[in-house]
Amino acid sequence: MRTKEDILPECPVAITVSLIGSKWKLLIMRNLLGRPWRFNELQKSIEGISQKALTEALRSMEADGIVRRTAYPEVPPRVEYSLTELGESMRPIIKAMEAWGNDYKAQAAGK
Repeated sequence: MRTKEDILPECPVAITVSLIGSKWKLLIMRNLLGRPWRFNELQKSIEGISQKALTEALRSMEADGIVRRTAYPEVPPRVEYSLTELGESMRPIIKAMEAWGNDYKAQAAGK
């Protein structure tokens, strides 16, 4: 998690955007709201994301305390990603975005 207050913007909205503002991070969080996912599952489920982009997003979200990476001592190795308590606290925001998107889609279809 970020520890230096001076690296965070003053504006609370800007803080949120800096943590989850990329389209990939939001889509990763959308998936992780349901259950833990493995890396390859996430990559296959998010159309257009590259391995590099997914790796960078997951590492950033883990460093910010939003995502938890769990490595199981098995052969072959198994790694799962899940939301932390902080990540789970974003659930109402992502659900509100989902509802707004559905409303917009319905209105656009009715035009």
